[in-house]
Amino acid sequence: GVLQQWDEIKRAEKGDEEQPYLHGVGKGLPALLRASKLQKKAAKVGFDWPVEIGVIAKIREELLELQSAVDAQDLDAISEEMGDLMFSIVNLARFRKVDPEIVMNAANNKFENRFGEMERLLKAKGLTLEAASPEQMEDAWEAAKVRRH
Repeated sequence: GVLQQWDEIKRAEKGDEEQPYLHGVGKGLPALLRASKLQKKAAKVGFDWPVEIGVIAKIREELLELQSAVDAQDLDAISEEMGDLMFSIVNLARFRKVDPEIVMNAANNKFENRFGEMERLLKAKGLTLEAASPEQMEDAWEAAKVRRH
């Protein structure tokens, strides 16, 4: 109640009481961070899952919808469902109090490191990335995962 009252006071001070509740939230922020801020603000007025399992179920639902769009080769639906899936994953990050930008950067770095190790392993066998077959890349990738887990 106090947080809701505080938000109402802040909106009135900004002259935003006539604007939609989420107006201006996170404008200009990276998309993952903005999604988190939108969800956090919506949660302040009770628009949230009561327990984390609801968020996980929503992720599964969005993944199935994405799979259906892929199966149908519906490019517009694929884009939309991919966005919905990512939004739901950001919601799980918010539930877990994890910054989605930080975990995405960590995943990017992990991928980059593993890819570099895969490349090094292929090179040790006299192969370039361009010359390696998909199977050789997969084998080197799996070896890189073991080495740099």
